[in-house]
Amino acid sequence: MDFSTPPLSNYTPVCYSINNPPFNYTSPVASKYFSSVFTALGLTSNLIAFIALLKSFRRTQSRSRSFFLIFLGGLVVTDFMGLLVTGSIVISFHLTGFDWRKLDPNCHFCNFMGMSMVFYGLCPLLLGAAMAVERFMGINRPFARSTSMPKCRTVSMVLMVWLIAGCISLLPLTGVGSYHMQIPGSWCFFNISAEGNDMAFSLLFSLVGLTSIAVSFLLNTVSVVTLIKVCCGQDRTQRRRDHEVEMLIQLILIMVIASICWCPLLVFIAQTVLSRSRLQIRYLLLWIRFATWNQILDPWVYILFRRAVLKRIYPRFDMHRDSIMSLYPSFRDTVRRFTRSSLGSALGSDDLGEMEKSNATSTQKEPAPSS
Repeated sequence: MDFSTPPLSNYTPVCYSINNPPFNYTSPVASKYFSSVFTALGLTSNLIAFIALLKSFRRTQSRSRSFFLIFLGGLVVTDFMGLLVTGSIVISFHLTGFDWRKLDPNCHFCNFMGMSMVFYGLCPLLLGAAMAVERFMGINRPFARSTSMPKCRTVSMVLMVWLIAGCISLLPLTGVGSYHMQIPGSWCFFNISAEGNDMAFSLLFSLVGLTSIAVSFLLNTVSVVTLIKVCCGQDRTQRRRDHEVEMLIQLILIMVIASICWCPLLVFIAQTVLSRSRLQIRYLLLWIRFATWNQILDPWVYILFRRAVLKRIYPRFDMHRDSIMSLYPSFRDTVRRFTRSSLGSALGSDDLGEMEKSNATSTQKEPAPSS
C-alpha cells in the first residue's frame, strides 16, 4: 500500500475545498471605495465615542452609571477592533488583489479572519445581553447589586463575554464546523451547510445571537415598566432616576440597532441550514453588510443620546426637574392612573391617602401653562 503524501500541486486545503481562489467574480457591493469609506467611518465613530466615554467615566460619581460605562467601553473597543481587523484585510485584498492560495497555503490567515468574523460578531450581542442584565439588577435590585458588585466585577463580566465569544470562534478549529473562503474572495467565514458539524456550528451561531437579542428584549422591557412606575409613583420627587432613564434609553437603542442589523443574518443562516437549501451568496453578502452596520451605529447611540447633547438640541429637555414626565403632564397622569393599582397593592390605605394628598398639593403648585 502507498502511504506517501500526495503532491502539493494536487492538495487542496480545507478552507479552499468549496471556493477555490482566484475567482472570476465581481460585485458592486464589494468595492474598495465602499470598504474604505465604510471602515474609516466606523473607526472614527468608535474613537469619538471612546473619548467621550473616558471623559464621562472620570466625571461620574454614580456607581451604577460607572458600571454601565464600563460595559459601553467594552462594546466600543470590540466594535473598533472588529472593524480594524476585518476591514484592513478586505481593503488590502481590494487594493492589491493578492492570491490567497499563495499568501496562505495552509489556511492560517483564512482561519484567523473567520474567527475574527465570529468573535467580533457575537461580542456585541452578548455584551448587549450582559448590559440588559446589569440594568435589570440596577433598577429592580439596586441595593443588592450596589453592595455586592465592585467595578472589577463588571470588568470581569466584560472579559467573560470576550472569553465565551472566543471559545465559540475556536470551535471550527477543533472540528465543529469549518472556516472557508467566501465569494468574491475577500473574506472568510464558517461554512453554512446542512451537513454534519457545519450544521451544528451554524445553528449554534444563530442560536447564541438570537438568544442574546431575546434576553435583551425581555429584560429591557421589564426595566422600562419598572422605571415608569418609579418615575410616576409616589416617590417621583425624592428618588430621581435621571441617569437611569438616560442609560435605559441608550440600552434600548443599542438593542434595537442590534436586532435590525443582526436578525436578518441570523435568521437567514438558520433557515438555510434547516431547510437544507442552497446557500444564496447575494443574500449572504447583503446580510453581512447589514450586520456590519451595527459596529458603526453603536457608538453614535452614546455620542448623540446624552443629556448634554439633547439639551443643546432641545433646551426644554431637562431631566433635573421633578421628573422627565413634567414635560408631558397629560402622559404623566395617564401613566400614573395605569400604575396606581400596582402601587396601591404594595401600600396600606393610610399611605395611599398620603400619596394622593401629596399629588394634589404638587398639582396646585404647578404654574399654569402660558397661552
